[in-house]
Amino acid sequence: MSVLHIGVDFDNTIVCYDALFYRVCRERGLIPANVPVSKSEVRNYLRRMGREDDWTEMQGYIYGARMSEAAAFPGVIEFFRDCRMNGINVSIISHKTRYPYRGEPYDLHQAALAWLENQGFFDLDQIGLPRDKAVFELTKHAKLERIGSFGCTHFIDDLPEFLMESSFPTNTRRILFDPNDHYPDSPDYVRMQQWPAAMKVLGL
Repeated sequence: MSVLHIGVDFDNTIVCYDALFYRVCRERGLIPANVPVSKSEVRNYLRRMGREDDWTEMQGYIYGARMSEAAAFPGVIEFFRDCRMNGINVSIISHKTRYPYRGEPYDLHQAALAWLENQGFFDLDQIGLPRDKAVFELTKHAKLERIGSFGCTHFIDDLPEFLMESSFPTNTRRILFDPNDHYPDSPDYVRMQQWPAAMKVLGL
């Protein structure tokens, strides 16, 4: 029987950006108050208004300069602590560009690692995740390869299209994190809507 190793995506899986995107876009006068407090709703509004460039620049700004203000999804930190207490290997494996496509050249990898540090992920008295188990790859292909090389038995991601990639490791169980109930059930993955339910969904 294989040793459990749970891989977890970072953006929109560990980190929830809904309130932050809404707040920053309101600060900049990019959206009216009646846009729902949701990253996807903010994106959809800006695209409808023909402001794709503003949306792209906003992502770089938030993932860089404002990253420290982002919130963890409820229950995710407790999940990582539970994994440590139960001797379950867990890794963070993400696909993230190093610098934004538009705007200031923030180091997005460093901002993400600083966020993890501030949330206690690397603190032995809290989560105690080894630093080499938080990996930010530059390409989707490299992310898929890393899932395979780490030997992940399970992988949790918020994008069904990523989980259904043809080169996704065949021995890795696919878990879709779907907090807003956007996607249907599928034989290709198991759907999870809340982190407090993760252990049950994973069958642990």
